[in-house]
Amino acid sequence: MNNHASLDKQLIINIAQQTLTLYKQHKVVVQYTVSTAKNGIGSQQDSGCTPLGEHIVAEKIGGSEPMNAVFVGRVPTGEVYNAALGISNPNRDWILSRILWLSGLEEGVNKGHNNQGGCDTYQRYIYIHGTPDTEPMSIPLSHGCVRMRNKDIVELFDQVEEGDAVTIVAS
Repeated sequence: MNNHASLDKQLIINIAQQTLTLYKQHKVVVQYTVSTAKNGIGSQQDSGCTPLGEHIVAEKIGGSEPMNAVFVGRVPTGEVYNAALGISNPNRDWILSRILWLSGLEEGVNKGHNNQGGCDTYQRYIYIHGTPDTEPMSIPLSHGCVRMRNKDIVELFDQVEEGDAVTIVAS
C-alpha cells in the first residue's frame, strides 16, 4: 500500500468472477457485476487488456453530469445515451455517467514501463465507467476498462474518493 490510499476503504475487482466489491473496515459494503477486457488480463500499452495489481482512484470525473451522460476524452459531450444514439453510432465504445480513472502503483507492472514497453494504467486511460444498459455484465467485453451498469457507477462514485485503493485480481 502507498501513503495515498485509505486503508479503511478498498475496491477489489475480481476478473474471474467479473465483480467489483467495495470494502470498508474489511467488511463488504456492496458488490457489483462488471465487465472487464475481452482480451483478458494484461498491462501493456494497446493490448486492450485489464491490468492486475494495486491501483488508486486517480481522478473522479462527471459527478455533476446526468445519468447516461456521454464522455469522449473524459469530457461530457452534452449527449445523453439512449437506444437511438446507440443505433446511430454502432462502433462507439460508450463511456457513460461517471469515470473513475485508475493509476497503477507498481513500477513495471502497471506503472511506467517494463521490458515490453509501456504498462502504465493511467497513461492507458483505464477507467471504471458506465456502459449502455444493453451491454451484458459478467462477461469480459471491454477494451481494457471496467464497465459497470450506470446506476451502479453513479452509486459507487459517491462512495469513493480520489486516492482510494483499487486492487485488480485474476481470481
